[in-house]
Amino acid sequence: HGELLADVEGALWKYDDIEGPRLSDAPSSLPRVVIGVDPAGTANRRSDETGIIVCARDAVGEYYVLADRSGKYSPNGWAMAVDAAWDMYEADAVVAEDNYGGDMVEQNLRANRVNKRLIRVHSRRGKVLRAEPIVGLYEQRKVHHVGLLADLEEQMTTWQPYEDRDSPDRVDALVHAMTELAGKARTADIASPSRLRHPRPQARGAFTR
Repeated sequence: HGELLADVEGALWKYDDIEGPRLSDAPSSLPRVVIGVDPAGTANRRSDETGIIVCARDAVGEYYVLADRSGKYSPNGWAMAVDAAWDMYEADAVVAEDNYGGDMVEQNLRANRVNKRLIRVHSRRGKVLRAEPIVGLYEQRKVHHVGLLADLEEQMTTWQPYEDRDSPDRVDALVHAMTELAGKARTADIASPSRLRHPRPQARGAFTR
């Protein structure tokens, strides 16, 4: 995959900023683990993939991209993929954009009885402005990809936002998750209080209804 991941002029991410801090294993203790979700609009053959990216933060402010579970799913299929990732990585929240996509995530998880804590990140700024603080963390070598996440990394290093207005699904899911972990957006909404029988500490600014 090396050729696919070469730097592209106009792309936000540089491959060296991903490769340099890469780890083969994640730390054993990660206080926060979230799953960023960017749903496809439809489940037909031409639809975009649903982005499902698992990210974490440790106690000293380092970040980890643990898994990419994105794919072309039916609504039930991606709900089950989120559920499986939640259990495998002991996540404490699902993160989605506070717009139509967030509504879709909440409704679909509930419809499939996947009762997880949902945090919705507000999206008044453009996609580039939202991504830039996350790119900055990569430039500081504070984000560690655990293993090779080739499809995600290809999107990150080839998406040219000033030429292509539509940001890729995996990149959107990554930015949602990392924005929440970095505390760079207000958070809101808990999809299902029943999931919080043994709650983890809430993110800054989160609240329950």
